[in-house]
Amino acid sequence: MKTCPRCDSSLDDEDRFCVECGAPQTEDAAEELDEYVQRQAQQVAAESGGGVGGGMGGGESGSEDESGFVPTAQLSDREQLWRRGCYVAGYGTIVVALTLVPQIGAFPLILGGIAILPPIRRLTAEPLGSPLKREVMAGLYAVFVLIGVVLLVLL
Repeated sequence: MKTCPRCDSSLDDEDRFCVECGAPQTEDAAEELDEYVQRQAQQVAAESGGGVGGGMGGGESGSEDESGFVPTAQLSDREQLWRRGCYVAGYGTIVVALTLVPQIGAFPLILGGIAILPPIRRLTAEPLGSPLKREVMAGLYAVFVLIGVVLLVLL
């Protein structure tokens, strides 16, 4: 009997793979596993269209995955400026709101700051089926900020 070099479990001499951890025990088994993994990767890439979706989602151009994420390198200058502006507005609003936390109007400001952050589009894409358009995100931001400012002024 031999032992697995990865997990030290006992193996029969003819075992090609470890019964505990699945590690290949021979060179042939390792090559077979590598070929299998490569075939699976090619199959997944072919099924997903090479990782590139067809939709434009929210007016942004470039290649998107199913969640609507577009790598920054593939965005136009205008879209990069929009994304950067959203980060600045979102984080700026959150920082201002955190300085006002004891007041009730700070909480809608925090929600507004979170709503406009670009990763929120990607996070909302899965449960909603597609990413929200950036105009919708900007509208949510405006509504939450307006509610927060009104609450700060009135209370």
